[in-house]
Amino acid sequence: MKVLHVISTLSASYGGPSSATALMERVLIGRGIAVETATTDDDGPGRRKTVTTGAPLHIFKGAGTVRRYFPKRLEFYKVSPGFARWIFRHVRDYDLLHIHGLFNFTSVVAAWAAWRAGVPYVLRPYGTLNRYGVTQRRPWLKCWSLKLIEGPILRHAAAVHFTAEAEREEASELGIPMRGVVIPLGIEPAPQGDASALLTQFPELNNCLILLFLSRLDPKKNVEGLLQAFKLCSSALPDTRLVIAGEGEAGYVVGLKKLADELGLAGRVVWPGYVEGEQKAAAFAAAQVFLLPSFSENFGIAAAEALMAGLPCVLGKGVALADEVAQAGAGVATSPEPEDIARALQDILADENRRAEMGRRATALARERYSLEAMGASLERLYADILGRG
Repeated sequence: MKVLHVISTLSASYGGPSSATALMERVLIGRGIAVETATTDDDGPGRRKTVTTGAPLHIFKGAGTVRRYFPKRLEFYKVSPGFARWIFRHVRDYDLLHIHGLFNFTSVVAAWAAWRAGVPYVLRPYGTLNRYGVTQRRPWLKCWSLKLIEGPILRHAAAVHFTAEAEREEASELGIPMRGVVIPLGIEPAPQGDASALLTQFPELNNCLILLFLSRLDPKKNVEGLLQAFKLCSSALPDTRLVIAGEGEAGYVVGLKKLADELGLAGRVVWPGYVEGEQKAAAFAAAQVFLLPSFSENFGIAAAEALMAGLPCVLGKGVALADEVAQAGAGVATSPEPEDIARALQDILADENRRAEMGRRATALARERYSLEAMGASLERLYADILGRG
């Protein structure tokens, strides 16, 4: 079996499609499936990876991984004519395509090429079909695009890969016939963290209860609501500190810090920026509660990582994992309103025994539902089933 994964960008981000795709590569290769990935040299707005060095195609090979990078010519939709020429010539080299994302050039062209050649393809919308994704960003353009472009692509996909049942349910509201399957993303267990690494860097956190937000800083994440919620309960929780780890558009981050100052939280909110590796593990080890009060998340990789680290979670109901986490007793699902977030925080922090039990349930849930092994086995079954249909 030879599978091609297609994604518009492999730039790193918390819970971004590229991090999940990279894990899929490794897990599937470990199961004996030949996997290649085709992408662009996009490295975020206005940036490009240096891998292409001006060539029309750069192939990276390492640890069994083959990645093909094509230069983007336009920032809008990551248009890459080089990718289009290549995929139409080579799509029959693969038994199946797994396409990540919608409303971008590589996804549309790859699906058209596969459809035309009779090669089955799996489409992972990556949250673009959620209510928030459809209505909040270029809604009129997406409405017409869904009717003329993405709708036919979804209808002809061998499977549409959702990462949570909530994501599939929201997508069904569009009324587009599609073969939806739910396969949660797999999470790589973080190394055992050393909390002292974070406490040494930020001594103001010593002897405090630590609330951790760790994700990309974006309006969708509802950080404003989180700051307002922390203000509401700050007097009742004087020894509690909020760590907001992540990066985002510079002007937006400045605005968040200004809001924290206006709310009188300047000395109680810590902004470590983007953290990874040992820094991320240290943040998980030091925290008592993980927070992700987003308006919408098609999965929530950072939340799943926190669960794997044994942290009880307070999640916005727009986070696809929220209901499952609440049902498992591993955290609380809340509305995005500051009052509700504050109430959930106070309830968890008020009872240390309950918090500890939530932590144990969090680890158990993550190991059962969000392991790499579970994801790899489910993807292999899906691919085999599709190819078995002929």
